[in-house]
Amino acid sequence: MASKPCESCGFRGRYEKYPRSFLGRLWRWHTKFCPGWKMYIKSLPEEERNSVMEHLAELDKQRKG
Repeated sequence: MASKPCESCGFRGRYEKYPRSFLGRLWRWHTKFCPGWKMYIKSLPEEERNSVMEHLAELDKQRKG
């Protein structure tokens, strides 16, 4: 199965490394309305989806903290 674009997105990688960076924050903001991101999240098994969302929530805390 081919890798999904959201898994290897450079902007997502930037957010994971540097959650306070402009490009990282831009990526996180755009996930709120991006149809590709929404389809990607829905395509994941529930356990993996929860893991991704928990990881992003931790990064959000780092960014705001």
